[in-house]
Amino acid sequence: MSLPHKSLEEKKQMLAKKRGPIDHFFKLTERGTDVKTELIAGLTTFMSISYIVIVIPSILSEAGMPAEAALAATIYVSVICTLVFALWSNFPAAVAPGIGLVSFFTYTVVIGQGLTWQTALGAVFISGIIFTILTVTGLRKKIIDAIPESMKSAITVGIGLFISFLGFKNAGIIVANEATIVSIGNLANPGVLLACFGLIAAAYFTAKNIKGGLLYAILATTALSMIIGYEKAPSSFNDIVSFQLPSLSETFMAMDIKSAFGYGILTIIFSFTIVELFDNTATLIGLAKKGGLVDKEGNIEKIDRALQADAVGTMLSATMGGTALNAYAENATGVAAGGRTGLKAIFVALFLALALVFAPLIGFIPTFATAPILILVGAFMISEIRNISFDDFTTVVPVFLTIILMPLTFSIAEGLAFGFVSFTLLKLLTGKRDELHWMMYIISLAFAIHFASNFM
Repeated sequence: MSLPHKSLEEKKQMLAKKRGPIDHFFKLTERGTDVKTELIAGLTTFMSISYIVIVIPSILSEAGMPAEAALAATIYVSVICTLVFALWSNFPAAVAPGIGLVSFFTYTVVIGQGLTWQTALGAVFISGIIFTILTVTGLRKKIIDAIPESMKSAITVGIGLFISFLGFKNAGIIVANEATIVSIGNLANPGVLLACFGLIAAAYFTAKNIKGGLLYAILATTALSMIIGYEKAPSSFNDIVSFQLPSLSETFMAMDIKSAFGYGILTIIFSFTIVELFDNTATLIGLAKKGGLVDKEGNIEKIDRALQADAVGTMLSATMGGTALNAYAENATGVAAGGRTGLKAIFVALFLALALVFAPLIGFIPTFATAPILILVGAFMISEIRNISFDDFTTVVPVFLTIILMPLTFSIAEGLAFGFVSFTLLKLLTGKRDELHWMMYIISLAFAIHFASNFM
């Protein structure tokens, strides 16, 4: 007499017991992956984004933030927020302060507007609160839906050009000129030549799809500068490795929320929110599609949790001395390597934590070695221009203003303001108000107030 067949539910329960707690929690089997695959994917992603450990502290230090604290904030924020993101959403993405938002923080808000970095951190924290409210209430999606696709792409391209402009400036390739506003720098200067070497090296490694290529370019440029005697080289083991972790004491809870409100920086907070809104959400959707995490109806599993973790993480980042978070596009390298779950992101966080040991070495890396990476960001982001429609001039002009005025005004916020206000006005004046979502009126009004505040 044969034994009765087990029910499907019983089989699932038996399989779940065999899989173990890690497999069960991260749903490795359901997503067609395993621990080894996630580990390899995590290492791949880490190699792809490791350059941020050097570049972001460098930009934050230009805002006046203490160098050691800027490094500590960057790594601690990236590690802690990535762990929260991974455990809460089980999404295969590492998050860290975004280069575009860090650049906006330093060059537009602190240097451009004359705020202290403490006040700017207060603005980041407030934007995190707004971001959380928008996410929980569902308004985040409505705002995204309200912005025309061409304008979304223009924002990405404009930010890319803005960051590239900063890279050329930091490299010394572009310098100020009273007669022509800007001009080419002294190409005979060793620092400029080394930056050009780094740019070619970074472009080569990227073109050859070499994992960690951007990091290798930074290290190669730095090493070459030391070999020729242009930069000082480490002279002891302690100049390379230290088991005394960098301190967060100078940036932890240093945000000045009261001054942020007192300054009346509504449009700056709004700009933080808008830039973060489009940049990060688009990246998450793209990663989900690449990783096969989108169902037939177009829904992404636990995307709401990913957005929630991102919003709360921005507030946490501000308390430690970091800016708004971004799920880096380089996460796609790990997804391509098979990473499908939050376990991949946890491995990235662990590798980032190990970078703390090499904190002293990072201090030897010069600005001209990191500048080429900023230049290449524009090359990565300009591809979005193919999604812009050039058939309608009432769209072309706002798109053009958004893109060109970000670098020319040295402000992401000003570019956004010109773009949104002109888009709304042109559509109204040409009788195309049916192409305007009601939310566009609110966004444009906010930027109009921003314009008015400049003359008060």
